[in-house]
Amino acid sequence: MTPGRGLPFELFLAVKYLRARGQFRGLSLFVWIGIGGVFLGVSALIVVLATMTGFQDGIREKIISANPHILIVEGGGRGLVDGEAVAARARAVTGVRAASPFVLQQALYTAQGGGATGGLLRGLDLGAASVREALAAQLRLGSVEPLLSGPEPAILLGRELARTLGAVPGDHVTVISPQGAMTAVGLVPKMRRFLVAGAIEVGMYEYDASLAYTTLAAAQEFAGLGDRVTGVEVKLDDPWEAKAVGRRIAQAGGGPFWIRDWMDMNRNLFAALQLEKLALFVIVTIIVLVAGFAIIGHLVLLVADKRKEIGILKAMGATSGSIAAVFLAAGMLIGLVGTVAGSAFGLLLIWVQNTYKIIRFAGDVYQIDHLPMKLTGTDFALVVGATIVISFLATLSPARRAAGLHPVDVLRYE
Repeated sequence: MTPGRGLPFELFLAVKYLRARGQFRGLSLFVWIGIGGVFLGVSALIVVLATMTGFQDGIREKIISANPHILIVEGGGRGLVDGEAVAARARAVTGVRAASPFVLQQALYTAQGGGATGGLLRGLDLGAASVREALAAQLRLGSVEPLLSGPEPAILLGRELARTLGAVPGDHVTVISPQGAMTAVGLVPKMRRFLVAGAIEVGMYEYDASLAYTTLAAAQEFAGLGDRVTGVEVKLDDPWEAKAVGRRIAQAGGGPFWIRDWMDMNRNLFAALQLEKLALFVIVTIIVLVAGFAIIGHLVLLVADKRKEIGILKAMGATSGSIAAVFLAAGMLIGLVGTVAGSAFGLLLIWVQNTYKIIRFAGDVYQIDHLPMKLTGTDFALVVGATIVISFLATLSPARRAAGLHPVDVLRYE
């Protein structure tokens, strides 16, 4: 122990050596290069992992809010005969918050001003309170009331779809089915005129630019399904339990149903994002490796500068382990200071971005309008752990070199 300091002499010498300039006037510069390299590497790793995690979670939340957690469809693709009965059996399963039949139909939308675009027409059971609440939460213009009690069929357009068509609440749009209807003169496109009741916004450009909603009855009539429905959409109390709940629904279904959850339907997207996250982590870790070489270079010069002192310490009884511990502590102090500073700076950048949303995206490209950042405890521990391990490995060779010096040889030539 060092008198008056309460520190082991190895740690005391490590701090002293890092502060001293000695014979080689550039030693302090190497200290700052090492700390700066670790600082940049840690902060970059934290920001990259937080960016990828936030991006994944942002898209995942949009998908979960815009889509059913589980879809139940008929295996042959002809539609469910009694969708309400299937929905009732699904609602009885533990973990299911709501279940309702729906109709999904491809369509071409045309407006009075001449605009036209393709999309999807979704028919919903507006008799279910959960469906009405979900639509009301996404409503940005107009009202749901014309769909419930209007004198003519009404429709809710996605906000980007409404912008493309130039339609506002009170206008009319013509919806054309690609299936058409067979008449005496052949196959004629099936068209239906709808009143624009309002515009909704999910938050993902892909959905807002293609989806429109109407009542279940209107969608069934337009698609020519009769009493059939495309399937049953299920919302869960916990979306992450989708697979387990899906198995329970399959056991209680009582029919040849095809059940898909939101994880399966978006598996390729999230697998690609996870691979990108791993690749970026490996690439950015190279910055920390460069900092590790800076630590090695500094310690090698430090050992050369302190040869005489090492010889004196060994002659006074210091063990090789104590000498090695001095230089291990010196290298680890560089790594720890850089890690703490880099972590603080990275967390500050995350807070600034999440608070002020400085970095924004084009919604039609990235599906979300700003860059969300989220750092999990696992990712943070991974960054800190990898940095500490690299810093430790960088100190081993110089520390062993210092420990291997013989006091007789050192003092003979000094």
